[in-house]
Amino acid sequence: MYRLIACDLDETLLDKQRHVSSKTQEIIKQAEVKGTTFAPATGRGFHSIKQTLIELDAVDKANHYMIGFNGGVVVESQGPTIIKESPMSFELLAQLFEFGSKYDVAIHLYTFEQTYVYHSNPNEDAYLSTIPHEKRTDDDFSFLEKQTCYKALFQNLDRHYLETIEQDMPTELHEALEISYSSNRYIEFNPKGVNKGTALKSLAAHLAIPMDETIAIGDNTNDLSMIQTAALGVAVANAIPEIKKAAQYTTIADHENSAVAEVIEKFIL
Repeated sequence: MYRLIACDLDETLLDKQRHVSSKTQEIIKQAEVKGTTFAPATGRGFHSIKQTLIELDAVDKANHYMIGFNGGVVVESQGPTIIKESPMSFELLAQLFEFGSKYDVAIHLYTFEQTYVYHSNPNEDAYLSTIPHEKRTDDDFSFLEKQTCYKALFQNLDRHYLETIEQDMPTELHEALEISYSSNRYIEFNPKGVNKGTALKSLAAHLAIPMDETIAIGDNTNDLSMIQTAALGVAVANAIPEIKKAAQYTTIADHENSAVAEVIEKFIL
């Protein structure tokens, strides 16, 4: 029996309005009654997925978990309590900011409590309208030196442009980073070796669940590591080809039509 599901949010669990369908909410509850732990696994932080936690009936509850910042943290909802963290050094963060400032990108820097957005644009402002963040109008991020940061990303709507930025990156910086893409608008950065796959292993160990009892569900490259790590890797119908190729199962439904419910009904219920 599968006892742990790690599931991406945007373009996987959530529809275009960033909600969990009522059908999927009910199916997840049924799986939890059978003893399965359902853990959101997202590039976002704990405080930016409050609406999802409400819809999953997981707000401030023990034995409910999430993977945040693409594996930068593993958090129990009650508290919230960080049970595993993999921060990014301020030096690496500063190198990324200096590098990214040369390009036409919005830059996000993440602490546990807040997302700081620099060089934003109207499209990104609209996209973030329902996600808590602080929009910065200067280039000062020195205040983060005394805080713990977990992730950075660059935003541009042109995926090819983002890939060109990665190709331009100095070798030393590139080798220090775990690099992935999401939502066809972000290139995301974690310290090397920090990803959703390693976080899934940490959560499974914390729960004393063998890896052969795990499922991972996703749609984009920041989900690849956990899809490769879980016993059953699942791509939703709208996933990119690379994810479908890595997965053992691809859903018939897409994220607009309760794809996650399909997975749980087929492999757990």
